Amino acid sequence: MHWLLLLSSLWLLVASPVLSIFQRPTGSPAPPHMQYLLEPLHTTVHTQRGATATLPCVLRALPRNYRVKWSKVEPANYREHIIIITNGLYHKNYGPLSPRVRLRHSHRYDASLTITNVALEDEGRYRCQLVNGLEDESVSLTLNLEGVVFPYQPSNGRYKFNYHEAKRACEQQDSRLATYQQLYKAWMEGLDWCNAGWILDGTVHYPIINSREPCGGRLLLPGVRTYGAKDKQKDRFDAFCFTSALQGSEVYFIRGHLNFKEAGQACRNHGAAIAKVGQLYSAWKFSQLDRCDGGWLADGSVRYPITTPRERCGGLPDPGVRSFGFPSKELRTYGTYCFAEK
Repeated sequence: MHWLLLLSSLWLLVASPVLSIFQRPTGSPAPPHMQYLLEPLHTTVHTQRGATATLPCVLRALPRNYRVKWSKVEPANYREHIIIITNGLYHKNYGPLSPRVRLRHSHRYDASLTITNVALEDEGRYRCQLVNGLEDESVSLTLNLEGVVFPYQPSNGRYKFNYHEAKRACEQQDSRLATYQQLYKAWMEGLDWCNAGWILDGTVHYPIINSREPCGGRLLLPGVRTYGAKDKQKDRFDAFCFTSALQGSEVYFIRGHLNFKEAGQACRNHGAAIAKVGQLYSAWKFSQLDRCDGGWLADGSVRYPITTPRERCGGLPDPGVRSFGFPSKELRTYGTYCFAEK
């Protein structure tokens, strides 16, 4: 009997380590869940219009029966739009970005998204999501375009645009409605504008550097002041547009005493087109275009870009694109700014 008790005790001593491998005592913590997606070193990717940009998304291991889904978050409606889905072997592209996106696939764990010929509307927040049963993971990244924000109003005066008209007006001038982040950055760099304007998410703001009576009063501190969300159909304001660098193109000035029609023809005679407002701002910002001569633009306005302020060129102390407004297209004569692909 004693031998049987001794043998059973010895068996328990030998077997207990083996059992502990397969059995977890009640109340002990579960093993840590493996995180498949690596956190990117940088969550913001900086680029310019026309360039190729890659948003990183890398797995540390390949789970069984997984998918990776890329999507873009649109600030205007806070919805996610699918761009591409892959299971590691096959992929499918979706939406308007489809012709310009691909997976980098530099190795078997790489699910990074490459966007070619980056456009203005590509800027924003993207999400790389690992779909793996009930325990999905995701990383968020931001694509940031170097650019410039400018206020815009039509020829018939200020506060004429509802949201949809403001959006269309910016697009017609080779730009798009600015995001709040872009407007805030422009304010930090010196944008001071007293008229309120729409931005991309449907809210209305105006940036003030120098507090003054017509712009909320002298007692209010400088900042990006907000009217909040407004009725996109009924409410009317100006627009804040955003444009980026122009790769492989140029804006140049043709001197002359030209009415608006003659200005357009002068550009066409050189194999170019009369420049849009966004194209002039881009040339001023990124190519340091500096001219003291007013010139026609495609919307019928007359403007000139100044990078080195001087007394005889408007006398204002800060660089900027100056405006003569919208003179008579038939009766007034100026030079013209042309836009050409290199």
